[in-house]
Amino acid sequence: MIDNPAFFQKIGLLLAQKNIKVIHLWEDIWQTKRTIVESRLMSLFGKSETIPARLTQVQRIDKPTLDKFLIDNHLQSKANAKLKYGLFLPKRYFRVIKNEAILHENIDNEALLVAVASFSNPKKFIREGQEYRSYEMIRFANHKGLTVVGGLNKLLKKFTDEHSPDDIMTYADADWSDGTNYEKIGFERIELTEPLSFVVDDETLTRNLVVNTPHLQGEEMRCYNSGNWKFLMKLKQ
Repeated sequence: MIDNPAFFQKIGLLLAQKNIKVIHLWEDIWQTKRTIVESRLMSLFGKSETIPARLTQVQRIDKPTLDKFLIDNHLQSKANAKLKYGLFLPKRYFRVIKNEAILHENIDNEALLVAVASFSNPKKFIREGQEYRSYEMIRFANHKGLTVVGGLNKLLKKFTDEHSPDDIMTYADADWSDGTNYEKIGFERIELTEPLSFVVDDETLTRNLVVNTPHLQGEEMRCYNSGNWKFLMKLKQ
């Protein structure tokens, strides 16, 4: 094992520059979140079912609703957030969904939650001699098996209309994405963060981050992810 995450990250950057997409699929993720992985792969191959965002409605949602959706549909599961939004497809448009399993799970609901976005409280930063109110978009996710075309744009518009941020920062998991979809909607690529190290429990397949631990005990082996792409959407004129 080469204990040099910077080496593997450099290889990933070189491949990205040649427009070669690389996905790092970890065994623990495959074993514990297989249906979400399959949904992500179908989306990347352009095979997931799509619905237009114009049919949906944006609403504020509560923490239990957000947490359950992320556990069911996001590879990194839930995370604390102050501001929480959901895209709902009204029942009168359920006919556009061809996946009978999704419809069967929600047949008694008046609307189906098809995407979510969550945001932090604002933080103040000084950049280029000016003060900025900056928010972080912490999570964005589509319902597995579905892609809401224009969904993220619609969620961001509702958020910016309500809170008038000077900028919005977010991250893309470099194990899965180079974040080009963020650039298409107005985010600027800032940097690739350092890889995070973690160990996986052999029995529970639970990940534990390794922070400032030079040596691991027993049979544990340290792993490294690919880091995260950082993006910034500048809104202050």
